[in-house]
Amino acid sequence: MKRLILCLTFIVGLTGVFTRHDLTAQDVTITVTKTKVAPTKPEPPFTGKRPTVEVAILLDTSNSMDGLIDQAKNQLWNIIQKFAEAEKNGRTPTLRVALFEYGNSNLPSSENYIRQVVQLTDDMDKVSECLFSLTTNGGDEYCGAVIGEALTRLDWSNAPNAYKAIFIAGNEPFNQGSIDFRKSCAKAIQSGVVVNTIHCGDYSAGVQGLWKQGAEMTEGDYMNINQDRKVVKVKTPQDEIIIKLNAELNKTYLWFGDKSERQSYSMNQVQQDKNAMKSSSGFAGRGIAKAGKLYSNFNRDLVDTIQQNQGILDSLPNDQLPEKMQTMSKQEQKAYVEKLKSKRATIQKQIAEAAKARAEFIAEKRKQRAEAGQNDDTLGAVINSTVGKQLEASGFKIKK
Repeated sequence: MKRLILCLTFIVGLTGVFTRHDLTAQDVTITVTKTKVAPTKPEPPFTGKRPTVEVAILLDTSNSMDGLIDQAKNQLWNIIQKFAEAEKNGRTPTLRVALFEYGNSNLPSSENYIRQVVQLTDDMDKVSECLFSLTTNGGDEYCGAVIGEALTRLDWSNAPNAYKAIFIAGNEPFNQGSIDFRKSCAKAIQSGVVVNTIHCGDYSAGVQGLWKQGAEMTEGDYMNINQDRKVVKVKTPQDEIIIKLNAELNKTYLWFGDKSERQSYSMNQVQQDKNAMKSSSGFAGRGIAKAGKLYSNFNRDLVDTIQQNQGILDSLPNDQLPEKMQTMSKQEQKAYVEKLKSKRATIQKQIAEAAKARAEFIAEKRKQRAEAGQNDDTLGAVINSTVGKQLEASGFKIKK
C-alpha cells in the first residue's frame, strides 16, 4: 500500500546555457544595512494544513550522462507543473525539492563521489540554478550510497499528509560500491520514502543491473529511458503570450532582506528565465509554473509572504524593504503590496487561460506522434507518468 508520506529524490546532474530574451526585473538599487534576515537558510518541513510533496533530485553526472542532463534541464518546469496539478482535500500541496549528483570523478572518492547540491527547498529558482551549474566527468556510480546519503542528510517531513519519493537515474549496475543498495532501500521504505529508479538504456539491461529490484523493494516504479533522445520542442500559438506575461509577472515581485539578498533573488529569477529560454516550449513551461501555486517565494517576496504572515511589514526593518518602499508610510506600504498582489493575480489568471489552450494544442501533437509510433521515452515523460499514478495512489486528485 502506498504511503501518504512521499518525497521525490531525483539523482540528477545538469548543465545548460540559454538564449537571451527581453526580461524585466525589479529595480534593486538598495542601501547597505547591518541588520539581516536569513531567508536563504533551509526552511523546516511544512507543518500546516496543506499536504506536502518533497523532491530530492539525484542524477548520475558521469561522462555518459550529458544527454540525461540535457533532458532534465529542458523538462524541469514541466515536471513541476505536474505537481501543480495535484490536490488533496481541495488544497494544492507545498513543494520542496532537493538535488544530488553522483558518479562524478571531480567529487571526493572518500565521499563515494556524491555531492548534495541543494537541501530540500521551496525556492524553485535555486533548484534551477543548481541544476544548470552541474557538469559531467568520470566516474564511479554508487546508487546505494547516494540513496543512503539522501535519506540521512535531508530534513524529510514527518507530516502525516506528506508525499515522499526518490527518483534516481543512471546507467551502471545498481549494486556498485561498498554500500549495499538493499540496506539503503530498506531504510527508505522504513522512512516512508519511495525509490523510483530510471535506467538510462535498455529495459532488460536495467533489470539485469538490479534497477528494477531497487524500485520494487520500496514500492517504487522501475523505468527506462533513452538518455540521448532529444526533447521534442513543441511550439504553440500561446508561447509568445506566456513569455510576455512572464515579463509582467516579474515586475510584481517585492524581494526583501538585505541588499545582497534582494539583488540575488531578483537576478536569479531573471537568470533562470534566461536558462529556460533555450527553447520556447521550455520557457513557456517555466512561465506557467511561475504563475501556479507551487512557485512560492515565501520569506523572500512580500506578496507571497504577506498571504501567510500578515504582520511581515510591521516586523521588517525599513532598510530591508525594496528601495521604492523605504520612503513610504506603513499605510502606503501595505497599499502598495496589495496593489501588486492584485496585479499578479490578474496576470496569473491570464497565464492560466493561455496554459489551458496550450495544453490542448500539445496533447493533440502528442497524440499524432503516438499514432505515428514516436514514443516519448525521456526523463520528464516517465517522471510525470509515475508521479501522476503515485500521487493518486496516495490520496491526491490530479486535475485533468
